[in-house]
Amino acid sequence: MKYCEFCGDQIHIEAVICPKCGHQLEELKTKDEKSNPQIIINNSNIISNYHGGKKCDKWTAFLLCLFLGYFGGHKFYEGKIGLGILYILTVGLFGIGWIIDTIIILCKPDPYYV
Repeated sequence: MKYCEFCGDQIHIEAVICPKCGHQLEELKTKDEKSNPQIIINNSNIISNYHGGKKCDKWTAFLLCLFLGYFGGHKFYEGKIGLGILYILTVGLFGIGWIIDTIIILCKPDPYYV
């Protein structure tokens, strides 16, 4: 057994990557460097913190859905123009989409990402 130099967790002696923190501890062993080039593993937390998409306020979206849901106001706010137009043409997907979206928006975290 050996210890991870990043988190201090006890790991297997032949481990190349720490199973707890995900850091690469040593270079991967290859027999022939020309036929098998070194593989670098990048397991940074920066990627996992990236949400992507547009940041939306839950309560703004809820109020838009509550009062303008039949006309797709909340869909336009989220940047979903196509669905907003569909809501206009079908009056909130015949009211069913408006009710479902109102409940779904209440269950989302504040803020949420679209």
